[in-house]
Amino acid sequence: MATETALTAKVDGSAVAGLALAAAGARHMFGVVGIPVTSLASRAAAAGVRFIAFRNEQSSGYAAAAYGFLTGTPGLLLTVSGPGCVHGLAGLSHATANAWPLLMVSGSCSQSDVGRGDFQELDQIAATKPFAKLAVKATAIADIPRLVFQALAATVAGRPGGCYLDIPSDVLHQTLTQSEADALIAAAAADAAAAGSSPPKHKSLDDGIVKAAELLHRAERPLVVFGKGAAYARAEEAIQKLVDTTGIPFLPTPMGKGVVPDAHPLSATAARSLAIGQCDVALIVGARLNWLLHFGEPPKWSKDVKFILVDVDEDEIELRKPHLGLVGDAKRVVELINREIKDQPFCLARSHPWVAAITKKAKDNVLKMEAQLAKDVVPFNFMTPLRIIRDAILAEGSPAPIVVSEGANTMDVGRAVLVQNEPRTRLDAGTWGTMGVGLGYCIAAAVAEPNRLVVAVEGDSGFGFSAMEVETLVRYQLPVVVIVFNNNGVYGGDRRSPEELTGPYKDDPAPNFFCSGCGLP
Repeated sequence: MATETALTAKVDGSAVAGLALAAAGARHMFGVVGIPVTSLASRAAAAGVRFIAFRNEQSSGYAAAAYGFLTGTPGLLLTVSGPGCVHGLAGLSHATANAWPLLMVSGSCSQSDVGRGDFQELDQIAATKPFAKLAVKATAIADIPRLVFQALAATVAGRPGGCYLDIPSDVLHQTLTQSEADALIAAAAADAAAAGSSPPKHKSLDDGIVKAAELLHRAERPLVVFGKGAAYARAEEAIQKLVDTTGIPFLPTPMGKGVVPDAHPLSATAARSLAIGQCDVALIVGARLNWLLHFGEPPKWSKDVKFILVDVDEDEIELRKPHLGLVGDAKRVVELINREIKDQPFCLARSHPWVAAITKKAKDNVLKMEAQLAKDVVPFNFMTPLRIIRDAILAEGSPAPIVVSEGANTMDVGRAVLVQNEPRTRLDAGTWGTMGVGLGYCIAAAVAEPNRLVVAVEGDSGFGFSAMEVETLVRYQLPVVVIVFNNNGVYGGDRRSPEELTGPYKDDPAPNFFCSGCGLP
């Protein structure tokens, strides 16, 4: 009788959404509650989805984006309607720009009041569409399970990115029985499982794999470049095997650092200009030929370089028009290349002219930097504290701490000094160069990787974007160390020329100078 009563008990849209998210495998959700989603957060938590409450939707969105990268599963962002949704666009767009899976769920005004100037009314589907792979609205409570599973699947299909689910206030308050909710969720799960069992349709890789192996074998100056897409794809073992087997030097993009340890003798990070300027064949794995790689164009790259571009998105390959494009998951494609090379093995000796040139240049540059790092400069420059931080992080051993690096100068210098020897242990401004990500990233990393220490190395300007989230760290007792460089604001403070120090407001603080009169040393 008790079971029958439980099955006929009524549940509302908030409960159905929470149950559907839990059934789909969600374990964490980030956001800011308020009308009309407060109950949704509580219901999701009751169903087993831990809700991390932030002070600002932008920071929670950046947290959800980083969570997607670190776990390989969609990060969840919950916002209120109207301005909450608008604030959430920062995280949604950031996730899509970086190809990280994120599902943003927002409440919205009652459907019957659309167009009447309702509280926080906004066409949220129209607002989110430019930044989302999929933007859908539940128009009735029965839609919620299907759309939850559909949207979550879309975040990870093909190139990962952000998706949006809109649940109007009236839908959140609609009810059905527990048994009806269970049936809808089960049906949605079954449909999603059936759709997921069908592999994506790509052209056969066989010929391309053979050509890739041949190009690498015949190259005089080959280079392997990998990015955060390779880290996301968990391609570290396959890529390190390729490097170790062939002896080809490698170059990571900033968040690709650690896929192969920075300490590996074939790392070309400290010889970057030489490596990209003189290589004749470059295998690009999980990295786009965008501004971070100088668009693959001269003068940074040789005009004769042959790119082998590995990307999960065929449109990206069509855009870049490489010498050879391979569409597929980074891990799988590199494993296939390794298999092909095993049948036709080759390995560049350490005495090979190309390897020797890269090794020598990298060693010379490292020695120059270490000479600067060895000096104890007081008042601090960037090098002295970064050396201290680097050594402390390395002393932690394994599992290595996750480093969150944010700022302009602080991030750029830190990229050269701080060492990543394990994958997915560096988070920074990413493809968009976004400031304000730091504290949200920290919270996501601490939640996603509870066995790792999280260390944030922040410029004072970057830290200011999300500094209030320190309270969130404390509230949830998360193991995070936050280090702030007081370098007087954006790009190190007041750099105005005499010509700019004129006019009625010439005595105001410089736009990029934040610490005048704040009492800091």
